Amino acid sequence: MSDYRKVPIKKFSKPAGRKTAEATYWRKFKSPVLLKEYAAVSSIHFSPVAPYDFAVTSSTRIQIYSTSTQSVKKTISRFQDTAYSGHIRGDGKLLVAGDASGLVQLFDLNSRAILRTMRGHDGPVHMTRFSPDHQQILSGSDDNTVRVWDVATETPLAVFEDHEDYVRTGLVSTENPHLVLSGSYDHTVKLWDLRSKVCTMTMRHGFPVESLLLFPGSGLVASAGGNQIRIWDILGGGRHLQTLANHQKTITCMTFDGSGTRILTGSLDHHVKVYSARDYKVVHNIKYPAPIQSIGVSPNDTHLVVGMNNGLLSIRQRMVKTADLVNPAKDDFRRGSQKYWNRGGDYVPEGHDIQVEAHKGKQLKSYDKLMRRFRYADALDASLSGNHRSVIVISVLEELRHRGGLRAALGGRDDKSLEPVLRFIMKHISNPRYSNFLIDIANIILDMYEGVLGQAPLIDELIARIRKKVAQEIQLQERLNEVMGFMMTLLSAAT
Repeated sequence: MSDYRKVPIKKFSKPAGRKTAEATYWRKFKSPVLLKEYAAVSSIHFSPVAPYDFAVTSSTRIQIYSTSTQSVKKTISRFQDTAYSGHIRGDGKLLVAGDASGLVQLFDLNSRAILRTMRGHDGPVHMTRFSPDHQQILSGSDDNTVRVWDVATETPLAVFEDHEDYVRTGLVSTENPHLVLSGSYDHTVKLWDLRSKVCTMTMRHGFPVESLLLFPGSGLVASAGGNQIRIWDILGGGRHLQTLANHQKTITCMTFDGSGTRILTGSLDHHVKVYSARDYKVVHNIKYPAPIQSIGVSPNDTHLVVGMNNGLLSIRQRMVKTADLVNPAKDDFRRGSQKYWNRGGDYVPEGHDIQVEAHKGKQLKSYDKLMRRFRYADALDASLSGNHRSVIVISVLEELRHRGGLRAALGGRDDKSLEPVLRFIMKHISNPRYSNFLIDIANIILDMYEGVLGQAPLIDELIARIRKKVAQEIQLQERLNEVMGFMMTLLSAAT
């Protein structure tokens, strides 16, 4: 039993069914101000110093927005081609950006003058960052290279060429400025040492890497690519700790909130998800009208800005009382109450803590016991019978597909044993969480039983009902697309 791994149960983000503290917090971000840019908003970056203005990169310009008026203060448009990755220095005085011609340019935010122009990349530069000491600039390009530039001399201090595809994200460690991280479309995250000028660690994400996020202390790094976020332990030699897969489409951007206790991710599925940085659970979800390309949160947690690939810029502002900023609320549980005795129950152990673990034997479910004996059809029937949740059946089907036993589990059935499978598909095929997977299962069943269709009236009736339900869902989606097109026309006319 020790060698058997239980069927992993899929986890989906749950809509907030009750008024949680996180839901209350995010509702304070009032209705967004929607602005229209000329093209997709590829980057948003807040100034680390008050008044926390933010740079918005779109098309061939970078605009500096005021957090107080939510309007444009300055526009930097001295680019020969599409601009990328406008990044404000830690003192709020300079800005660096790349462009599609391969240039890396340094600007004075006051005069908007070009102070430095760094040439050397042979492809579009999609990533630029300042080092913590403000003396160096990190850049990543579609020429597959990562470069570290000396600001004073405009020359590269290091050129890293180990990536095999576009480099779209990177950062410099705040704890050790000699360490540089980069993520590439070759599915890898690489750690570079500026002293030895070599790659010291490679972490394989499994998808083209769109964004990186370094945790406080520089011990953990999060990589985003595909619909997954992976957490890596750098101090542990690049060990993979956890995978988060709550988005339905590619994750394009990540950021911490101002306190560093929450991780915000934006995706092409139109959603921003908020994770707790302690246990990596989704604590809130925000829906937007278009695929999300970039995201930013102000250092004082009063502004949430999201850029979309249709040019929309959403600015949400949280109204905070002055008294709350001066005297933040503290947890004050009445002695003897239930909250008092349960305090600290959500504490996540840190590296220096000594954990006393209770080893318990595995309690296998009926479908796990059958799966362990390679009785795949019986395992599927066991998950379908009883009061098992729908996610259990989906998890068993996915495990069967992973083991290559899906056709064995679905094949060789008569009308009585095939009926529960078809009824489950009919009931849940319109559920957005399961629809893509269940459509694949339905196609496999039709392919396997094509020759015997028409011989069992019950099976024919169920297949006809599934077909009708899919047609109704397609009709509903077409109507929703018409409504979305109408809304986009209204938004375009309003701006």
